[in-house]
Amino acid sequence: MEITRTFDLLDWLLKNYQKNDILAGKKDGEWITYSTNDYYKYSTLMSYGFHEIGLRKGDKVVTITNNRPEFNIIDMALSMLGVVHVPIYPTLNPNDYEHIINHSDAKLVIIGIQQIYNRVQPAFAKLIHHPEIYALDKIGDEKSLYEVLKIGISTRQKNEDVINEIKKTILPDDIATLIYTSGTTGDAKGVMLSHRNLIANFTAHAKVQPLNQNHRIVSFLPLCHIYERSMNYEYQYLGVSIYYAESLATIAADILDVKAHGFCSVPRILEMVYDKFISAGKDLRGIKKIIYSLAIYHGHRYDLHKNPWYRFWLKIFDKLVYVKWREKLGGNRMAIVCGSSAVRDKIVRLFHAAGLEVYEGYGLSETSPVISVNNPNGKEVKLGTVGCILENVEVKIADDGEILTKGPSLMLGYYKDPEYTQQVIDEEGWFHTGDIGRFIDGKYLKITDRKKEIFKLSAGKYVAPQLIENMFKESPLIVDLMVIGENEKFTSAIISPNFNYLHFWAAKHKLRYKDNADLIGLPATQKRIQREIDTYNKLLAPHEQIKAFRLVADEWTPQTGELSPTLKLKRSVLTKKYQSIINQIYHKQTNNQGHAFSFKNINLSLIQIKSTIDTAIKKTSETLSNNFNKNNNE
Repeated sequence: MEITRTFDLLDWLLKNYQKNDILAGKKDGEWITYSTNDYYKYSTLMSYGFHEIGLRKGDKVVTITNNRPEFNIIDMALSMLGVVHVPIYPTLNPNDYEHIINHSDAKLVIIGIQQIYNRVQPAFAKLIHHPEIYALDKIGDEKSLYEVLKIGISTRQKNEDVINEIKKTILPDDIATLIYTSGTTGDAKGVMLSHRNLIANFTAHAKVQPLNQNHRIVSFLPLCHIYERSMNYEYQYLGVSIYYAESLATIAADILDVKAHGFCSVPRILEMVYDKFISAGKDLRGIKKIIYSLAIYHGHRYDLHKNPWYRFWLKIFDKLVYVKWREKLGGNRMAIVCGSSAVRDKIVRLFHAAGLEVYEGYGLSETSPVISVNNPNGKEVKLGTVGCILENVEVKIADDGEILTKGPSLMLGYYKDPEYTQQVIDEEGWFHTGDIGRFIDGKYLKITDRKKEIFKLSAGKYVAPQLIENMFKESPLIVDLMVIGENEKFTSAIISPNFNYLHFWAAKHKLRYKDNADLIGLPATQKRIQREIDTYNKLLAPHEQIKAFRLVADEWTPQTGELSPTLKLKRSVLTKKYQSIINQIYHKQTNNQGHAFSFKNINLSLIQIKSTIDTAIKKTSETLSNNFNKNNNE
């Protein structure tokens, strides 16, 4: 059968994948599974209920919920009616909710849990229209969505033929969903995606997915984002069982419990797992420490095309170290899809070596979303890139380096904003992504920066901040940083450090401090990190080198506003927040070489000293052991 509307997935599943656990969610510590038949039945009954309460083709329904099987049931039910699904992040602020609910003309709002309701509730009084509110969990006096399901059950005979007729009127080019882009500045814009957009994309990237109906994945990235949602469509298309993590705090436990074969991720999650792998070796002694260190060293140099000698040692380290890492994640080798931003190269290599294969991809909400992805099925994988261009997608690089794309997964446009639509899609139909990239070996796409984020120093030299930021984030001491210097004489940075690592380092050095702000201002800390600034700067052109740093004691998150929901820097927010520090750097700086200031209260940005393991192992494993122990006792 041919899939031309998203709800056709239900018939596809019935025909091809009769499973007892096509979907699963965790409630009160117990997994509740939904069979293929359950999924089809509840989605259909819910569509009857929605129709009975007055939803009609073209209406907009907002969902604000945590990841759970009911999201898919609601999504399919709305799709059958031709109702436009508008999923929203559950972590926004009231002003954002007010804007999106008003702008989308929502007729109905469905909320998942009490915690989310508490965040959204302040926006209700400010709405222009007053949509009906329904809740999945028990939330005060709000109507329960399960009442709609009951209505669907009771009106089954009445509405069955009606819904079947409505389904025939829904065309592939009808709007299926509005995705409000998180944005780094200004109000979010509603991206209009059709059934054709969504289906063209997920059926194409399904061809590069190594998992099949025999596998299970754990889903935890927000389903309101087109990345996770498209991957969920793909998994259903392939018959992969989808288990929804109970919460972000239970991800590791849920992956272990499910014995998952993969998941979708963003770099921050992989960085957290990587840090746990590294820290697990800190307390080892003797030969165990040497073996563990060699396994990490070997993993950092992983390459898909290494010689047989490398493969021999890979098997040894797998038996001694890597298999134990996998056991903590359920024991299976995994296929991990990662997007949003670049992953540190050494993380990707180490994960691959350990049988936790990370495949980076690239896309935007406007492109439904995947533009390119590494392809293990076609053996077209190049670490450090976002892979080959997806089948049926066209890409070209403009003269200024910007990535342009078009194809059947390109959006219909921005809702209520034809002028901005024309700004980003030119007369020839090319969508201007705003990202800068180039092709490696003629076919692997590599993203180097955001076009709008590239800035010019006062001397006329251009600086690409993302490239520099990704380099310095190789340090285990740095969680996030923002490179600055537009129209200034030199390049600088504001850094949010990894305080878990800093605390460990300070304890070994017996440093005394009251809090994080005190710690980052200690002269000993500044001196240690300054050596690493100089080391990393050697890898950069003179105008790109970081000449001044400031550490801040804040952790940047979507909740506190410094990051978008997809964990990208909100540069305008950060610039405003740290304007006084930026003024200090550029108006009170006395040493452009970036050496430590002599007065105590200026916090120089730090970067972790590069591991001496690399140099040591190049000589001999004995030298590695001596230097590693010496470094850890430093």
